[in-house]
Amino acid sequence: MNKNWTLNQQYDNNLTLQLAHSLANGKYSSESREIKSYFIISQLLLQRGIRTFAEAKHFFRPSLFDLHSPFLMDDMSKAVERIGKAMERNEKILVYGDYDVDGTCAVALVYSYLKRIYTHNVDFYIPDRYHEGYGVSLQSIDWAINNGFSLIISLDCGIKAINQVEYAASKGIDFIICDHHIPDDQVPKAYAILDPKCPDSHYPYKELTGCGIGFKLVEALTRTRNENTVSLYEYLDLVTLSIGADVVPITDENRILAYYGLKQINTNPRQGIIALLACADVKPSLYRNTLFFKKEVTMTDLIFSISPRLNAAGRMESGETAVKVLIADTEKEATTIAKHIDKCNNKRRELDRLATDDALKIIADDRLSSVRHSNVLYSPEWHKGVIGIVASRVIEHYYKPTVVFTRSEDCLVGSARSISGFDIHSAIAQCSYLLKHFGGHKSAAGLTMAEENLAEFTEKFEQAVTGIMQQQKMIDVADTLNIDMEIGLDDIGERLMRMLKQFEPFGNQNPEPLFTTSRLVDTGFAKIVGSKHLKFEVIHPHISSQPIGAIGFSLAEKKNLINGKEFDICYNLTENEFNGTKSLQLNVKDIR
Repeated sequence: MNKNWTLNQQYDNNLTLQLAHSLANGKYSSESREIKSYFIISQLLLQRGIRTFAEAKHFFRPSLFDLHSPFLMDDMSKAVERIGKAMERNEKILVYGDYDVDGTCAVALVYSYLKRIYTHNVDFYIPDRYHEGYGVSLQSIDWAINNGFSLIISLDCGIKAINQVEYAASKGIDFIICDHHIPDDQVPKAYAILDPKCPDSHYPYKELTGCGIGFKLVEALTRTRNENTVSLYEYLDLVTLSIGADVVPITDENRILAYYGLKQINTNPRQGIIALLACADVKPSLYRNTLFFKKEVTMTDLIFSISPRLNAAGRMESGETAVKVLIADTEKEATTIAKHIDKCNNKRRELDRLATDDALKIIADDRLSSVRHSNVLYSPEWHKGVIGIVASRVIEHYYKPTVVFTRSEDCLVGSARSISGFDIHSAIAQCSYLLKHFGGHKSAAGLTMAEENLAEFTEKFEQAVTGIMQQQKMIDVADTLNIDMEIGLDDIGERLMRMLKQFEPFGNQNPEPLFTTSRLVDTGFAKIVGSKHLKFEVIHPHISSQPIGAIGFSLAEKKNLINGKEFDICYNLTENEFNGTKSLQLNVKDIR
């Protein structure tokens, strides 16, 4: 799939240079070579809306003191009061969460905290993906009734559970809903609702994950108990996992939480994280009785090594297994569970591959697919646990909002994934009269529907997508690489790399800086590695520069573009470590 290259707006050089001098603390003149690295960094900051030295310092040095008070969240005081009464009365509390990474991390966090301060009468529940489906199920409430629970804390779900909460209340069970999804016009009559996306919410930050809201709840409980909030740092790793997996913006509170969560993972990792990373061949070492990883664990490691495995537990078997590995106390327990999860993940990969191949063939065989602005795909043979992954894989080949359905018992279940800048939740909402249930975000959603509605849904969804795209002038949009700036190979060095590291953690609304360099040539050693990756070395023939290594993942088909010709590349600047030696490397995203 061809990609568009868009070079971001260039800012006023005087403003950029002014910020660069502030960052350099006046050490270098405008004519010096060293000021160029600060100039590049300043332009990247300006593109992120950071214009002053004070703002840059705040960005580069996030502080836990800048977190918002949890009591700014509507109903927080009520939630804390109800939990306090439950403990006083020796009530049984059930911690309930969704089966994905955000939900299982949230359950692990709140359950672990409550077990610490309320050692008995606390349990957790993750719904079965296939028999109960997403969100709060009536089956789970019956289980709570039969087991004597009188308070349920739902995490990463519940904001649409109107009937379920009403049913629970009729049986003497109170609900505290901790959710971050968009509510409908009517919300459940729960004892307390913690959801910044409620229209009348006064909480200043709207983009917390479900686990992030769980963290705010335990923070409020800790403050109410007059305990030191430093004790909560151990839970930030779970919040960070949820931030990466749910692709929420890494801004404001999320940046602070992710920054310190990564520090927690790299300095004092929990047994479950150690075991899961070991399955991905990221193994810790022991030095002076202190565990540390041979390479710094980044948000990318969490997203591509841990998240798929935690999700695989819920996709293939039960999300409870994901919670159990995250709360495991011993190395032996964590390793045993993690190895089992890894087997689930291997099975998931094979099912994902087979279903993706089927989906791509359906599109290729459909002569009308090229004129549509969306993809709606269905097969009763696809495993329910991989349809969301398949939707994402399809978008990699056909850059369109995509919904993938399979059959589950007497209806169709679907998973929707969007493209950059398109609100797929809004498009699905226009088809809601055809659906039994739906919910999610702008970028992803889940839905259920009677099979006889599939043809009409396909048509109406296409109309909704086309209408929104026309309104937003997104027709014929292609996957776009938003390039931060153009630099030369001679601008690249250790100083620039050190400064770029301070932009971490990367993610939504704080992407890894993307650069472009023009009129390069290959030094003659380009080769294809691993069947689909392109490894090569570049030099600038018109400017004196040292060769620098480059790797283009899944770019093997571009090899013909660099043989004896000048070419342009866009890339992230990374460090490659081999046999204990680090070197700068270009992680190439596209070549033309």
